[in-house]
Amino acid sequence: MARAKAKVEKKQATVKDYSVLLGPIITEKTSVIGEGGQNVVFRVDRRASKPEVKSAIESIFNVRVAAVRTCNYIGKKKRVTGSTGSRSGFRKAYVTLEPGHTIDVVEGI
Repeated sequence: MARAKAKVEKKQATVKDYSVLLGPIITEKTSVIGEGGQNVVFRVDRRASKPEVKSAIESIFNVRVAAVRTCNYIGKKKRVTGSTGSRSGFRKAYVTLEPGHTIDVVEGI
């Protein structure tokens, strides 16, 4: 039996959804990962959980998310003119979309 493709119900994006996603990460590595259009990499809030990232992406971009993987990056220690400091840490989310759904993060640049 052929399974009918489920429609994506459009959810209204909230302010919290926009505070979870800080922006896409566009580098050579992420462009190779996302060549098929199924994988996208975002910089997200450090306190955001995987379900929060998933719901934010589904409501903002109106797509279905299959999986979310996250990585925490700790800021590097740096020395500048005799004093020490550190770069701020961040969190990265690798998002895999359902087949048939795409996000074009480079559109409009």
